[in-house]
Amino acid sequence: MTRRRDFLRAGAVAVGGALAGCSLLESGTQPSESVGTEPVATGFTAPLGMETVGEGQFLIADQTGQVFLVEADGQGAEPVLDLRDRMVTLNQGYDERGLLGIAVGPNFAERRRLFVRYSAPLRPGMPDGYSHTFVLSSFAVDEELQVDRSSERIVLEIAEPQSNHNAGSITFGPDGYLYVGVGDGGGGNDVGRGHTSDWYDRNDGGNGQDVTENLLGSILRIDVREGAGGNGRAYGIPDDNPLVGREGLNEHYAWGFRNPWRFSFTDGRLFVADVGQNRFEEVSIVERGGNYGWNVREGAHCFSTADPGSPPDSCPTETDDGTPLQGPIVEYAHQGDGVSGISVIGGYYYTGGIGPLTDRYVFGDYQSEGTIFTASEPDGDGLWNLSRVALQTASGDPPGPNLLAFGRDAEGRLYVLTTGSGGPEGNSGAVHRLVGV
Repeated sequence: MTRRRDFLRAGAVAVGGALAGCSLLESGTQPSESVGTEPVATGFTAPLGMETVGEGQFLIADQTGQVFLVEADGQGAEPVLDLRDRMVTLNQGYDERGLLGIAVGPNFAERRRLFVRYSAPLRPGMPDGYSHTFVLSSFAVDEELQVDRSSERIVLEIAEPQSNHNAGSITFGPDGYLYVGVGDGGGGNDVGRGHTSDWYDRNDGGNGQDVTENLLGSILRIDVREGAGGNGRAYGIPDDNPLVGREGLNEHYAWGFRNPWRFSFTDGRLFVADVGQNRFEEVSIVERGGNYGWNVREGAHCFSTADPGSPPDSCPTETDDGTPLQGPIVEYAHQGDGVSGISVIGGYYYTGGIGPLTDRYVFGDYQSEGTIFTASEPDGDGLWNLSRVALQTASGDPPGPNLLAFGRDAEGRLYVLTTGSGGPEGNSGAVHRLVGV
């Protein structure tokens, strides 16, 4: 295959208008609105994923490699699936590897398979010096919601050069296809070992701009229905994926991402949160074939691999073939008044009855400090309006200080998944439901 990247147009222009603006903070530096929390399940280490599998029944993925069943009468003490012996050994102090995502299909009652994303040791034949293997696989689930470990079917494996930026979110879209988030390969700035960029080569764009050599820095869309695979693959390629019939790897749905950490669908719109490098966090509504700018842009701002903390005044706004780089709907800084943080946690667009959240995209930051964020759509174009919402304890213990993920049940109610630990250790992880106050 001929090598192809979205090489960035050399005639750079300044990023202006909405792309350079700051999100508006509706409520100042202190939250003016609150929602309540009530515990649903506790005793996890680092709960990162939640899937509804029945009325009042949830599967919770713990980063340590275990999946637990939570029911109305309590949490099962034993995991329904334990992958610890198939994963890399995690560093307790801090680690971005592990069991990073779970998903069940829209027809789960008939085709009872659980899809999981985890970090395995490096497979034979993968590049020397790489960190580990990205594994996407599925397991059969019985009527009692127990998972058959012997039924694992490997769907996709990717060699990961570094231990971080592993993304991990997987979800089925309204079209029935599986959407898979893949980070840029880790390290920093999308350069170095395992990245297509040479150091400081601004026109190379890193793995996030490479659609021919690897699947990193992208949202993939694949068909995982039984019998859909072919040509040596355990999955099929939707005919309308953007690179089908063009140069590039057909699995790509959209690209130009650093570390997409949690995404979700609402009314056909795909909301993707992408963790930033040094200065900005972002959320985008992602469309088929869209290029979301990393590593040329961080959020709505220009980015420089040579000086990540001080971006240039101007940078490309389109690729060499004229494809525009898409801007986010949400951006917030790592420092400053109002909404700020260090690592965005994607959530859901909420249409329920809790006033401070209704008709807003609900999300947060790893360092939540007892708050979550909302974003409301502006009347015109541009970045969405941001607010901070305080979490008040409606019953039981409060959530942990570190936000890891959100959940949504079949009734549209929202949940926060948190931990009190800075790494995959201890048992401070918990799941809380958001309620009105």
